[in-house]
Parts: sequence; structure tokens; C-alpha cells
Amino acid sequence: MDLLQSYKDPDMEEEDDEVERQSDSRPATTTTSDQDPSPDSSPIRISLPSKSTAPKIDDTMLSLTVAGKLQSEAKKPLNPTQHVVSFNPTYDQLWAPVVGPAHPYAKDGLAQGLRNHKLGFVENAAIEPFVFDEQYNTFYKFGYAADPTENNYVGDVEALKQYDGVSVYNIPQHEQKKRKLEKKKETLEQLENEGNDLMDSEEVDNPATEAWLTKNRKSPWAGKREWLQGELTEEQKKYAEEHAKKKGEKEGGEKEKGEAHADKSTFHGKEERDYQGRSWIEPPKDAKASNDHCYIPKRLVHTWSGHTKGVSAIRFFPKFGHLILSAGMDSKVKIWDVFNSGKCMRTYMGHTKAVRDIWFCNDGSKFLTAGYDKNIKYWDTETGQVISTFSTGKIPYVVRLNPDEDKQNVLLAGMSDKKIVQWDMNSGQITQEYDQHLGAVNTITFVDNNRRFVTSSDDKSLRVWEYGIPVVIKYISEPHMHSMPSISLHPNTNWLACQSLDNQILIYSTRERFQLNKKKRFAGHIVAGYACQVNFSPDGRFVMSGDGEGRCWFWDWKSCKVFRTLKCHEGVCIGSEWHPLEQSKVATCGWDGLIKYWD
Repeated sequence: MDLLQSYKDPDMEEEDDEVERQSDSRPATTTTSDQDPSPDSSPIRISLPSKSTAPKIDDTMLSLTVAGKLQSEAKKPLNPTQHVVSFNPTYDQLWAPVVGPAHPYAKDGLAQGLRNHKLGFVENAAIEPFVFDEQYNTFYKFGYAADPTENNYVGDVEALKQYDGVSVYNIPQHEQKKRKLEKKKETLEQLENEGNDLMDSEEVDNPATEAWLTKNRKSPWAGKREWLQGELTEEQKKYAEEHAKKKGEKEGGEKEKGEAHADKSTFHGKEERDYQGRSWIEPPKDAKASNDHCYIPKRLVHTWSGHTKGVSAIRFFPKFGHLILSAGMDSKVKIWDVFNSGKCMRTYMGHTKAVRDIWFCNDGSKFLTAGYDKNIKYWDTETGQVISTFSTGKIPYVVRLNPDEDKQNVLLAGMSDKKIVQWDMNSGQITQEYDQHLGAVNTITFVDNNRRFVTSSDDKSLRVWEYGIPVVIKYISEPHMHSMPSISLHPNTNWLACQSLDNQILIYSTRERFQLNKKKRFAGHIVAGYACQVNFSPDGRFVMSGDGEGRCWFWDWKSCKVFRTLKCHEGVCIGSEWHPLEQSKVATCGWDGLIKYWD
């Protein structure tokens, strides 16, 4: 303690003396224990004074400045951009406009309370667009308009009295007539001033006169007048006669529509009738199906070579297949013997250009041909006579007869002008036109017990029609679809096989929805650019198609796997047909002009 006392500051001593004096002046209420502390009590605590290194300043002016700032803030309006208000503003301050110019899109352009739009305050007024247009046009026409907020007019008061408050949309009828008369009077006065003193009303009303043109020079027909027929010169008469002659020839040629050609046929067999008087087209008595199970052919049996150009289509004789009909690009149609000699039996020459499609009737006694000479011919198979010829002036791409026995006189043809045309062959008249496609029609396939038919086209779509009703009942067109130049019906009639030009065969259902069967897809062949025909085996177990490299492909219907390929032709193998009775025999045709028979 003595040591601590020696370190005492003189200032601290003075403070201690002051404390002692104060304690002496107080009444003596302390106990003896306080006066005489025990050695165990805590030592006396020393409180050191606080010291500051900051210099001392005079804050008188600072307090005055703060007071003046508060007084100025109490008078000026609020800044709309500030987020914290340090004092309680009055109503006038809250709604006072900002002093000084500001950009209209800036946040401090106007006090928020005075604007409901970026450019300021816009009053709400329930006004229809027609009423607004009426008042707007009235103001710019007459100089006054109705104020929508209150029952009053704004603008030119004298004009308002002169026109009796009329608007541009409700001018009275008598006023309109009056204005028309005034306008006509002004026009006549103007014409008189220009020197047309002798003009009468007939000239003004006659569109063939100059007066009418002058009067109506602001009309849409200003500068035009009716041409009056005068005398033709000799040169004009000669030209008119030549033109009429050419037109007559053209119309007469259009009645024929197709290219005319002498129809003839040549029989190549030994005799047209045998010793029993039977025709050469009659099927043999022993032609019957041996079994219902089809097999894939392995070897070439026979080759028919009679066409000088490529073969575009082949068809077996219906139900029996003892004859095969072929359509050639040399404009000839030939029929070949399959069952006996294997020779050409008859040649039908009636087209001037390549034959595109052929089709037998149900009993095979007649058949149709469609050629690029724009003609469709109906032939008698036995005699080679042309029964009738049909044409619309367009190229037929596909011809079909209605499969129903009582409708064998109905012909349907898909044309190059996007139409499917239906003829009654008995009368030769067109009975219906199905015109919905956007491209040339490639196929016609009857489904649903011949009540409907499906058509495909170059427009990359499938359309389903009710027979006899030219309205599409189902339209199938997807972005991923390609053109389908060949369609074949499955023997169970539930599926359609469509040859797609993206090198695959797609399967569509023939039920109500005509959906794509995504699980069945046959691929591997190359047909892009070629209308190779697709077909089924009679039992429906195999799908077959030619391709652009001369091969014939066979797929298994259930597994969709390639079963076998045959190298059939040099060039394109365009058509393939399965024999209707002999289940392991197939005929193919190609652009090399050959028809081959496989077993």
C-alpha cells in the first residue's frame, strides 16, 4: 500500500482530499467495522480519468446550421427518389410537384401522387373508339368537339352555332343532297369558266364524252372511257378471221382431249379357240391351289422378252393366274401364257406413248390401260377390241375398277391435275370428281368392303374417301412423311402397305382411325426416286418389293426382318406380283424390258 501511495498523482491527491472533506461534512453514520477494515477486505480501487486526443472545437455554428436545415426541409417538397423520410411531412409536402425540369421517364419527373402514367397524369374517361373517332374527325373538320368529361363543347364556338353542333358521322340527309348539288354546280361553273359554254347535260352524263371525263376526273375511272366500235381495217379483219379459225380448231381438238390413234391388236397363238370351242383366255380345269402355305422363290424359271423398252407394270389373270398382262414403255400392252407354252398370246396397240398402268376386271374378260397420251382405254381381253376410250385432257397415273360385282362399270382414275375422276363406262359420262389433293394422284386402293378408298399423291399425304362422296373423311399428312407411289392391301384387309420414298414400307390400319403402325416397318431396299410396287403373298406371311438396283426383297410380316433378296433385273425392278394359286411362284418386271418368273 505504501508503494502504491508513492505513485500517487498530485491531482489525485487533491481529489482524495476533496472526497475526505465531503465525507467529514456528512453525519457520522458509519460503523466501527467501516472505520476499521479487516485485512481480508478488497483493496481500494483507483479510477483513472479518461483522456481524448481530439482537439476541442466550438460547435455553436454547427448547431445553428442543423437547425436551419431542418427548417428548410420542413418547407420544401419531398424527393420522390428518397426511401427514408427523416421528419413527418405535411400533406402539401407529399403532393407538391418537383421544382425544375426533369426527364419524363426519370423517377423524379413528377411526384408519384400526381401521375398514373410515365408522362404524367391521365384522366380516366369511358369513351368508345367510334365516339372518339367521331369527335376527333369533327374537331379537325369543323373546329369543335364534344368534351367527354362534361356536357360541353370545346373549340370554335361560332362554327358550333353555324353547323348546329353536327358531327362528321351524322350529317342530315337533306344536307348531304344539298352538298352534292352544290358540288355539281361548282363543277358546271368551272367547266363554263374553261370555255365549255355549250355543254349540255347529256354530254355530262355520257361516259364516252370528254365532258364526263372532266367532270369525273377525281373518280377511280378518271382517264378511261368506253371504247366505241368503229370500222375495222382490212388487216384487222384478216387477223380476226385467223384468230377465230385457230380458236375453232383448238376447241375441236379439245373435244378429242387425248391423242388419237388407230386401235389394233395382234394374236400370236396357234388358234383362238381349241377343239372344244373354248377361248384361249379360259383358265385350265386343273388350275387349283395346292395348299395355303407360301414359300419364298429361289430360282429363275422363265423369262419373257417382247417389249422393246422397259416394263412399267404386270398383272396376273384374276383368281387363276394362267395369263399375265404387261404394260410397256414402248406403248404396247402384251399378255403372256404362264400355264402352258409361256409365249406371248396377244399384243394390244392403242396408245401412242408409254403405258402407265393396267387393271383387270373381276373376271378377267376385260382390262383397263392408262397411257401418257392422256387416254384411258377399256379393252376386251379375248378379241383385243377397244370397248371405250376416256380422257380429260390430263395424264392418268392410276386406273381402278370398283371391286363390287354390281359396280364393274365404274372407273376411277387418278389424274395429273390432282383429281380423281369417276366415270360410268356404260354412259361414258363423268359421274363424280374427287378434288382435294394438292399434287398428282398416284394410287387408289379400296378398303372397308369397298365402301371407302384411300388415295396417295405427290403432295405427301394420304386421303380417305367415302365412295361416291367427294369429301375427305380422313386426312393423313405429317412433316416426316414422303410421297407414297405404291400401296397394297393385306389379304386380311386390315392393313395397308405403303411404299415410302425414304426407303421404307410403312403400314397403316384400315380401321376407323387409319393409324400408322409404328411397330411394323420394312426397310433395307433402295427405292428413293422410283415408284417400285409393293405386294403381299396370298397368305399374308410375306411382304415383297422391287428396288432401284434390280433386286426383289422379301420380308417376314411378323418379325419385319429381311427373309431373302433376289437379283432379278439389270436396272430398276419396278413391279412384282405373287401368283394367286401357285404359292411359291413370283413374277417380276423391270426397266430392262424383261418379265421374269421365279419359283
